[in-house]
Amino acid sequence: MKFKIVVDSCCDLTKEIKERFDISTVPLFIDIDDQHFIDDENLDREKLLEAMRNSTEVPKTASPGPKPFLNLYEKYENTFVVTLSKELSSSYQNAVLAKNILLEEAKDKFVKVFNSFSASVGETMIAYKIGELIEAKLGREEIINKAEKYIEEMKTLFVLDSLDNLIKAGRMGRLKGEFASLLNIKPILAGTREGTITLLDKARGSKNAIKKLIDKIGEVGNNLKDKVLGIAHCNALERAEYIKKEAAKRYNFRDIIIVETAGISTVYANEGGVILAF
Repeated sequence: MKFKIVVDSCCDLTKEIKERFDISTVPLFIDIDDQHFIDDENLDREKLLEAMRNSTEVPKTASPGPKPFLNLYEKYENTFVVTLSKELSSSYQNAVLAKNILLEEAKDKFVKVFNSFSASVGETMIAYKIGELIEAKLGREEIINKAEKYIEEMKTLFVLDSLDNLIKAGRMGRLKGEFASLLNIKPILAGTREGTITLLDKARGSKNAIKKLIDKIGEVGNNLKDKVLGIAHCNALERAEYIKKEAAKRYNFRDIIIVETAGISTVYANEGGVILAF
């Protein structure tokens, strides 16, 4: 049985992962002041970062409607879909709506939409897991069961080098945020089981925050030898490679991969941000 993987563009991918697992991406959209960005392979990320730096407004993101999902579903007999957490975006709801529209007309087709309860490399690792299960030639129901178990157990951790977008978005009070910036306090954040974001810890300075982030892998993770660690970064390759080296020394991950943030993840992470998922 042949399967297709579809993701939204908050799923950060390398060319190699995309080609290996034949993954198609449905783009989200970003508006900053009067500039409109489509989060696809033609996105100029440096231009996006420059627009973010020069704006006092919160970047506005918009999920794709059901039509782009539907266009892909119609091409394949069996489709697995991975989206942003439905607590963070309407991408999941629109992917499900497209599925319902499709099945009204084509009852012989199959679509399964997974809510990642995550974002960025969290989505990547779910798509990666599904791809490996397809490669193992498992059946449809077994892939679903194993993927859902993976999602339930997956951990997402991240460190933001800049608090600008948190402050602009009202997720952190301006005075509190500026005070934290003045003291060089860096938050260590985590995804929750409900698909929201929580403060896990904090540290003074980026180096200490990254060290604490690596410590947290061992504190929250289990059965690491069976897992792949995904690291996404926004213009922070040196930082991502340091995390990879230290994680490889301290933990027994089956593999460790590094990806760059695409547009939506760049908005969330901002320059210097790193996100881990496993």
